[in-house]
Amino acid sequence: MDGRDWNLFLFPYEQAVEELKIKFKTLRRELKQREEYSPIEFVTGRIKTISSILEKAKRLNVPMDQLEKGIEDIAGIRIMCQFVDDIYRVADLIRQREDMRVVYEKDYIAHKKQSGYRSYHIIIEYPVQTVHGLKRVLAEIQVRTLAMNFWATIEHSLNYKYKHGLPEEIRQRLQKAAEAAFSLDEEMSSIRAEIVLAQKDFETNSNLVSKVLSGIQELYMLHHVREAAGYQLRFNEIWDSGDIGQLRSLERDIGESITRAKRQREE
Repeated sequence: MDGRDWNLFLFPYEQAVEELKIKFKTLRRELKQREEYSPIEFVTGRIKTISSILEKAKRLNVPMDQLEKGIEDIAGIRIMCQFVDDIYRVADLIRQREDMRVVYEKDYIAHKKQSGYRSYHIIIEYPVQTVHGLKRVLAEIQVRTLAMNFWATIEHSLNYKYKHGLPEEIRQRLQKAAEAAFSLDEEMSSIRAEIVLAQKDFETNSNLVSKVLSGIQELYMLHHVREAAGYQLRFNEIWDSGDIGQLRSLERDIGESITRAKRQREE
């Protein structure tokens, strides 16, 4: 083994993971703002441990001076989606980006592994700005559904326990579980329109409630206490009835009151 400083070696990969997480989380927020729905449910990231890097290098016969090119997943990003179709939408969004370059892709959904593993892998080249200048590092982006991720997490744990190969009974049960997870994904996809609509309605209503309550609070801060208290009573009645139309009307009325209150304050 060489005497490299592993902290310095891993630093650009750590930076890449942090930047990529921020970028994909920002993409999620932008999509929700523009389209009221994002194919990205949530994003996680990790750096491979030194022991995992060494084990993989040994398994793949990668020389120690070739780790940067031979081990493509030292930096790893995982993007979770609700539906299988969302995975391909995310992959397309990644291809269109100019701040990273797709090296190659592996579709383990259309072509599942023998174990039953399903996921979409994208190897990218990502530029990191270091004190010594620009450094391009490889990173792996895994895009999968929540059901696929649940199965893969369990399989990873079992493979860690049984390093010399899974017992046949466990292997078969894992394969059955993989098919059950994919059946769940297919069933959810069949009612996707209804699920997405329900989620949009919930988020719209939640945002509306937040705006109303924030508006009432702002009126209190503008010292229009009687008006704010009246709106609070109206909100309580509307909340009990669940009438969204009245809630929208209340939000408009509060907005007009805030505008008047600010105008009076300026005068």
